[in-house]
Amino acid sequence: MAEGDEQYIAQDPDAVRADIRSWPTGRLLSVAARVVEGRFHAFLAAHGLTHAGLIVLHHVAEGRLTQRELAVLCRVTDQTMSRTIDHLRRCGHVVKETDARDRRRALVGITASGLRVLAEAREEERGSDTLFGVLEDYSGFREQLITLITSV
Repeated sequence: MAEGDEQYIAQDPDAVRADIRSWPTGRLLSVAARVVEGRFHAFLAAHGLTHAGLIVLHHVAEGRLTQRELAVLCRVTDQTMSRTIDHLRRCGHVVKETDARDRRRALVGITASGLRVLAEAREEERGSDTLFGVLEDYSGFREQLITLITSV
């Protein structure tokens, strides 16, 4: 979205609706991505989360994992994962405990607070009018995006 587009959209949504039909599909996808990302980023920030932190919560909701396992799953360096985990710990969303089977390893687990904020983020994505709740077929839309991305 070009600078000032959000103000333009907010000020004259009817003009945008009339003009938007002439946009190429690539521009529609690009603007839609930025709109959704901006809205979701604001939601995450209000809950003390980042996109990376949300991905970690998604993985540890399935069970405790080591920092190294999380780094591999999230495709980031160990150092980046360490910072993400530390931030999540300070927010009370995860705990880091020594592995009882191997005292050299630490396992990261999700807390009740982490489960709650993860559930809220999932609901925000699927059910909110500010994100995707305006779609009639969220699952179908999601599948089309996956097809679009993976068909390259």
